[in-house]
Amino acid sequence: MRVSDPLRSDVVSRANKRCEYCRYPEEHSPVSFQVDHIVPESIGGPTELKNLALACSHCNMHKSSRQEGIDPLTGMDVRLFNPRIDNWTAHFLLNRETGKIEGQTPIGRTTVEVLQINVEQPIRARRNLINFGVL
Repeated sequence: MRVSDPLRSDVVSRANKRCEYCRYPEEHSPVSFQVDHIVPESIGGPTELKNLALACSHCNMHKSSRQEGIDPLTGMDVRLFNPRIDNWTAHFLLNRETGKIEGQTPIGRTTVEVLQINVEQPIRARRNLINFGVL
């Protein structure tokens, strides 16, 4: 279902114009961010504010309809980070020297892995924003 303009505006405002998974600011992206269904529409996730998150195209593409993955440390199935119920700083840490986002919990590690948050291009972009004082 298409997300209405007023609903999209609410999602963007609540997210402070940042990807809710990697915290990248939309204003520094070459493309507009997307509205992600946390619980995918394909399995009945509603198109309502409590099930929507602002996502950069990288995070949204890699998340797709996934809700869980394998924790690279324990090998266990773990649900992905849910911006509506989880606190970002409890699960992730931005390493300001490397530009990497480090998962601090099984949810954080799994989300970093599944969304491929630490591949070369996003790390390079984060390092530039850190150097310019944006992050």
